[in-house]
Amino acid sequence: MRADRLLSLLLLLQNRGLMTAPELAAALEVSVRTVYRDVEALAASGVPVLAERGPAGGFRLMDGYRTRLTGLTDAEAGSLFLAGAPGPANDLGLGAELATAQLKLQAALPAALADRARRLQDRFHLDAPAWFRDADPVPHLAALARAVWEQRAVRTHYRRWRGEVHRDLHPLGLVLKAGIWYVVAQGEDAVRTYRVARFLAVRDLPETFERPTGFALASYWEHSSRRMEAALHHDTALLRISPDAARLLPMRLGAAGRRALEGAGPPDREGWVEVRVDVETTAVAVGDLLGLGAEAEVLGPPELREAVARAARALARCYGPE
Repeated sequence: MRADRLLSLLLLLQNRGLMTAPELAAALEVSVRTVYRDVEALAASGVPVLAERGPAGGFRLMDGYRTRLTGLTDAEAGSLFLAGAPGPANDLGLGAELATAQLKLQAALPAALADRARRLQDRFHLDAPAWFRDADPVPHLAALARAVWEQRAVRTHYRRWRGEVHRDLHPLGLVLKAGIWYVVAQGEDAVRTYRVARFLAVRDLPETFERPTGFALASYWEHSSRRMEAALHHDTALLRISPDAARLLPMRLGAAGRRALEGAGPPDREGWVEVRVDVETTAVAVGDLLGLGAEAEVLGPPELREAVARAARALARCYGPE
């Protein structure tokens, strides 16, 4: 809330000129003391706020100072150049538009902020996809993006795990998650998430559609992700892990590994600890846990311990002596 108030204070001074502390306090609905603190904060951030004393005094911005971006700070302006990753923009067919928009934004910035934005671009680069994995081919991404923007229904041919289906969809939004594109769309029964790379065909239909009342893409995605994570984690494994495995656990198992370490028991004389970690199906858990090698022992549940033991025996036969 203070950030919003500082921006409002800056815009008041820019639009109205000289204002006294009581006038600012009344406009912002705060105390005069808070106004003085906020003015000091603006000045410390580089905004040239001048204080004029006397009966006709007050606060004003230095002559000639105006922000053409309605009060953006240097950090906020620079962050806009990091918000649009060129790879995803190119996927959507907006690479040229993004470059042009950044040039226009840079031209509109005051010299000091423009220089900071250029330095940010030189020093930071966003690369969404994970290592050692090719990006999904998404030949129908642009068509889906156009349908999202125009609220146009589409007829699709989609490849599921259980086979291929043909569906008419109302695309509501696109999400880029860990380098993978998803489209959130409403079908005949409900709003669902579809992986864009699995669309085999997308064709525009003549009719448009109305978005569901109250639908918010970010909120839907957050709740959907939580449901998916809860559905994937079917069981809890009890492990005894070495200090080396403790360092590897977050890299191997992600958030589940970090949560397991937070609840770890006390170390024994050799530094090994017991942890409880959320796991997916037995087959997936075996693959994940074998990656820890001999630095982790599965204590339970019994069926998971036996499955890991069977896999270890099979590996021993494969790599053992003739």
